[in-house]
Amino acid sequence: MTFSSYMSEWLYGPEGYYTNYKAIGKSGDFYTSVSTSKFFGGTIAKHIVSLVDDGFIKEDSTVCEIGAHHGYLMADIIEFIYTLRPKLLESFNFVIIERKEELQAHQRRYFEECFGDVINLTHYTSLDQMQVDNAFFYANEIFDAFPCELIYKGKVADVNGHDITFERDDEAISAIAKKQNRDRGEIAVGYQAFATEMSGAAKTFEFMSFDYGEMAARSDFSIRVYAEHKVIPLFDDDIKREEHFGKADITYDVVFSQVKEEFIAAGLEFVAFNAQMTALVEMGLLDLLSELHKHAEEKIYKQELEKAKMLIMPDFLGERFKMIKFRQTGQ
Repeated sequence: MTFSSYMSEWLYGPEGYYTNYKAIGKSGDFYTSVSTSKFFGGTIAKHIVSLVDDGFIKEDSTVCEIGAHHGYLMADIIEFIYTLRPKLLESFNFVIIERKEELQAHQRRYFEECFGDVINLTHYTSLDQMQVDNAFFYANEIFDAFPCELIYKGKVADVNGHDITFERDDEAISAIAKKQNRDRGEIAVGYQAFATEMSGAAKTFEFMSFDYGEMAARSDFSIRVYAEHKVIPLFDDDIKREEHFGKADITYDVVFSQVKEEFIAAGLEFVAFNAQMTALVEMGLLDLLSELHKHAEEKIYKQELEKAKMLIMPDFLGERFKMIKFRQTGQ
């Protein structure tokens, strides 16, 4: 089978890693910005409010998370919208795109625990089920979960069992690799189709996503397995892929130049690309912390400050993670 099919099966198959509910954070395989601080979602909420104030989206817009996993990020966003502009909770529509019924059920239970029947949450299994005029789409660590093909010196990988060989020619994958000026590494599959689906789901929208990687491609393989906070390169001599298949996360660095190119090809407007540290500060993270300092006990403020610092520290999440943003204005 192709490597992209192998990766899809690893992550999303009947026994795949994301098929069953997984813990994130200290008890899981890895940390995310969501598991680190509620102010990650709070800063996105502040940005959403600013989009309403600027007139880009309307008060009856749809706020849509793509791939929400636990639902924690959307819950954090809703909590901060309530603090910043409570009336918007009466007019906003909240949507999660989630293909797995088990995760949908978990998200519904979590929202009922948090908000009772105050928040109306709608689930769709795909973007093509959605049709709205105005939306704010967001995602956290979605691009690295797209299946990829592997290329090495002009040959594309196939997988037999769990053995990987490079013998096949693929003109389309080789053409993308040539654009990225690389002779080995990961070539993501499906970005343009994803952008096209989003384009059809809303007439006017902004899409924001955070992920790890760089604008330019690295010169070697980055694909790796995360298991209990340990990083294991997929081509490590000692790795037993069959033991990790479906039980640990498999991921790779995002090449944001490919994201940008394929989203533009789908008709979207590229708006911004920044390190997470820069993006969060520009969207008002420090202003939110300042407000907390005015109204909270010093102990609580210091606890939240330390957690929020991890979002923007260059040696933790601040520089390694990037934000990319696109827009579509009417159709």
